[in-house]
Amino acid sequence: MTLSEEARTRAHSAPADPARTARAVAGALLDRTLGALPGGDRNRPAWTVGGTGPVGIDAGDERAVQAACGVMHVHGRATGAPAPLTAEYVSAVTGVLAAQGVTAALFARAQGRPPLRTGTSLAQGALLTVTQYLAAATAPDDAPPPGGPSGLATLVTADGARVEIETLDPEAWAGFWSRLGVPPRTAGRGWLPFQSRFGTAVCPLPAELRDAVLALPLAAVREAGAAHGVSVAEVGASTTPPPGLAPWTLDPAPHAPPRPPAAAPLGGGALPLAGVRIVESARRVQGPMAGHVLRMLGAEVVRVEPPGGDPLRHLPPVAAGCSVRFSALNHGKTVVEADLTTRRGRAAVAELAAGADVFLHNWAPGKDRALGLDADALHALHPRLVHASASGFGTALGPVPPIGTDYLAQVHGGLAAALRPSEEPPAPSLMTVTDVLGGLVLAQAVLAGLLTREHTHRGARVHSSLLSAAALVPRAGRRVALSPLDHPLPTADGLLHLGARARSRPAELARAVGAHGPDGVRERLRSRTTEEWLAGLRAAGLPSVAVRTDLAGLARDPAFARAVLPPDEHLPFARPAAPWTFTEEAST
Repeated sequence: MTLSEEARTRAHSAPADPARTARAVAGALLDRTLGALPGGDRNRPAWTVGGTGPVGIDAGDERAVQAACGVMHVHGRATGAPAPLTAEYVSAVTGVLAAQGVTAALFARAQGRPPLRTGTSLAQGALLTVTQYLAAATAPDDAPPPGGPSGLATLVTADGARVEIETLDPEAWAGFWSRLGVPPRTAGRGWLPFQSRFGTAVCPLPAELRDAVLALPLAAVREAGAAHGVSVAEVGASTTPPPGLAPWTLDPAPHAPPRPPAAAPLGGGALPLAGVRIVESARRVQGPMAGHVLRMLGAEVVRVEPPGGDPLRHLPPVAAGCSVRFSALNHGKTVVEADLTTRRGRAAVAELAAGADVFLHNWAPGKDRALGLDADALHALHPRLVHASASGFGTALGPVPPIGTDYLAQVHGGLAAALRPSEEPPAPSLMTVTDVLGGLVLAQAVLAGLLTREHTHRGARVHSSLLSAAALVPRAGRRVALSPLDHPLPTADGLLHLGARARSRPAELARAVGAHGPDGVRERLRSRTTEEWLAGLRAAGLPSVAVRTDLAGLARDPAFARAVLPPDEHLPFARPAAPWTFTEEAST
């Protein structure tokens, strides 16, 4: 049984509550984390997972927080309207956050700190998933991303196969399309929207590119991809991830050094990872997200960038001299520049790692060994180091895996089918769902390594992948069919999403809104404003939410005041507040 299946089984056997799946995911991850400790420590601090947490909305189930916190908006950009993710993605994210809070509290306790209780919520998990999009929406010079019916990146071949292609190399892109008969200028027009889809969640490719694929069978498209180093993956209808995927692996360092002298306990009020130093050499989303959440837990994060800085610092929109998408995941980190192509640069990074608790990267498989910065090399310098690496697929897809990016992980992990309802063709969400979740799983692997080190006094090598993160998302064994009431519903001035109780009791809902039966609810809702309906449904015991279609509004909405930090003079964009609470447990 995979952790996703175990979590789903736990959720179905648990008492009904909005966050039951998140609790189940957290429990499964904590079992894995604590099972690696000597004696299998089960003395967990008190922890909670709620629906709305500090967010003042009425309904806190999976779909409601997707609607209220902007997830439906970002996911639906490519198809032109907010749309629900039909697997329990936010619950999986929140479950990982809950496990992080507990593991961080246990780490602090192992260092002699007072016991902590911790909590998080589905709404806070949902907000964290839109971090980059929220930053872009609140940047001074942001332009709305293009949308429309051609906003998806999925292509269709002459024999009806739906395919996802991937490359990070513009020359490979040009060669692939040239082989398919597309003129260079036309192919060039598609490169920017294709690469920008990671930040905009849309991909308006030129029609000529779609037509070129549509004129050829799948075999010919795959042949062109193989010739130019472009990964081509067929998008199937299966929701099942590859079997036997662990969310992370943890192997102890080969030698246990003498136990260092105990550090003086930190004062009350310090965050759980205060005093922990992390060296991060990572790019795009997965690795930086891991460093971001570990920093929010109190760690000092030193980020290694190439001379001149990470090229993504220039990705629009830019504010205060830096990309806000980049800053959203990297603010608060100390930056050190090092040229890893030189012996001097590699030595500088090795020296940084030798003085740290964690070295974290998401380089291509094998690159750390080629650079002499793999776990064996760094453990020889620092046996207590937690060496953390992340990839797209690990070893699950063989020795030569596809390019390890979000959308191919969705395809191979079954999410391209699971995240969309059965009435739609399967296609990856252009919201970076596995990049975000993959970063969170990597951070939990780091926490597991740190906690294990406190008990064994030995460093560790931990590894996770986008694919292993994708497998954590609980989903049905077959694609989900949505009823008309499961979609965002138009009102006189916006969109409304019905809460779980309202969706499950259509006759009661019809009476509450004055419709002649459930079939008349949709038309009836158009007669009044969203706020009027929310008040009426609340009074009827059918709490529901407004569908967020303006991410910038999150920073101005009083309901989100404790969960979203507004732009300020230091960071000119909005961002989610840390998604956990930590309070000292009362002495007994």
